[in-house]
Amino acid sequence: MSKNQKVRDIYVTDISFDVEEEDLRKLFSVCGTVRSIKLMNDEKTGNFTGRAFVRMGNEAETKDAINTLDGARLINRCIKVHEAKQKEAAPPVAKETRERSRRPPKGRRR
Repeated sequence: MSKNQKVRDIYVTDISFDVEEEDLRKLFSVCGTVRSIKLMNDEKTGNFTGRAFVRMGNEAETKDAINTLDGARLINRCIKVHEAKQKEAAPPVAKETRERSRRPPKGRRR
């Protein structure tokens, strides 16, 4: 992450399965403006996985939330609060590489 990139995203784990988005919003609003909350769901079942991303209003609020709320008790569990890692852009794949990586057609070989 570059130095001039502002940190505003928080990764929260060990969240109780009874938590709703509004519960997280209330907890994190103690540290500042909550811009968004994304609860993570299992791709296959659609069930909540106990993890979420929270976006705060600015870098100072984000750091305050991380320092203040890491280990806080929410409903029946102590949550873990970390700075979210930024996604890195995947390098472009050359067209020839994609074509060579395709599987041969199924069926009888000659």
